Amino acid sequence: MIRKERAILALEDGTVYRGYAFGHRGETVGEVVFNTSMTGYQEIMTDPSYNGQIVTITYPHVGNYGVAIYDMESNKPYVRGFISREFSGDYSNHRAQQSLEAFMQQYGVVSIQGIDTRALVRRLRTGGVVKGVIAHRSYTHPTDPYGEFTPEEEQVYVVRARDHQDIDGHDMTREVTTPLPYAFPTLRHGKRVVLMDFGIKHTIIERLAEVGIEPIVVPAHTTPAQIMALQPHGLFLSNGPGDPAPLEYAHKTAWEMMGLLPTFGICLGHQILGLAAGGKTFKMKFGHRGGNQPVKNLLTGNVEITSQNHGYAVDIDSIPNDAFVATHVNLNDGTLEGMAHSRYPVFSVQYHPEASPGPHDSRYLFDRFIEEIDAFDGGNGSPVQKAAAGRLGI
Repeated sequence: MIRKERAILALEDGTVYRGYAFGHRGETVGEVVFNTSMTGYQEIMTDPSYNGQIVTITYPHVGNYGVAIYDMESNKPYVRGFISREFSGDYSNHRAQQSLEAFMQQYGVVSIQGIDTRALVRRLRTGGVVKGVIAHRSYTHPTDPYGEFTPEEEQVYVVRARDHQDIDGHDMTREVTTPLPYAFPTLRHGKRVVLMDFGIKHTIIERLAEVGIEPIVVPAHTTPAQIMALQPHGLFLSNGPGDPAPLEYAHKTAWEMMGLLPTFGICLGHQILGLAAGGKTFKMKFGHRGGNQPVKNLLTGNVEITSQNHGYAVDIDSIPNDAFVATHVNLNDGTLEGMAHSRYPVFSVQYHPEASPGPHDSRYLFDRFIEEIDAFDGGNGSPVQKAAAGRLGI
């Protein structure tokens, strides 16, 4: 019988799940969430929007197709930890370069397997997301990696989870944004668009390039003057991690840029636009994370199957002067999934149209963005642009 190194998941509410170590041996702490996707574990791990979170995969078997470099959404994993009912030590896929465990060990991802993930997800759905700690026995007691944690040891980790800093009110973007601007290489010349990086996924940049855009990615703190100095045809606000409320510098930039350029926001970028317009956001009980969220397009009546990853939502009714109107809603809980400005060529969605669960249900949004750019009178001083430029004194 093969003996397995022991591990625990200790939650701030005092609940402890006992399982086995996987991935990098050590300890980690973060906000425990769950994702209902059946595949895409590598994309989830490398999505900067998961910065600060320990992700539970509801699908019971993870890792069987290994890891491929072409599926990275960023340069490294950003999850604080990973939880599965069962991880596969072996893999079979012609695209894969290494096993999931080797990948986790390479990048220091601490994980646990062998726990009842159904019970954990039910707890999160009932009580909401909580902070938690994954700890490996092999790390805390290298001479006895197969022994159980004592009740006293488990309580130490419960307290550590309870004392960990909340994601609420904390700027997580600073930890994931690019330090310097960079241009994404394209095969053809197109419309230059500035992409504000709050934790952008590689696939988003690729989708924008596919529709004829030349992406220039800039740090989250880039000012309106710096953006306009690049002489762009459009502005994109990316996805990213955590609470949008503390990102006041981003709200200010989005407000000052509104109307100057056609603007498209995704996920955190959508929330930033809502806050920039004077609205409010709220934290959801357990959020939307998965590839099976039904979203209704209020303009066409069509229903899209979407990929999502967010724990906060925009309250459309809180935006003053009806500046934005709802364009998409979630059919599971009625929360806002998309909106458009009533005057400016500015629109956004809460979900991820670059992902492909539909598989192409939401690709039209990228086409719409390039159409908005083509139609915008950016150089002839339209009344809309003059009104927006007046706020910047340009």
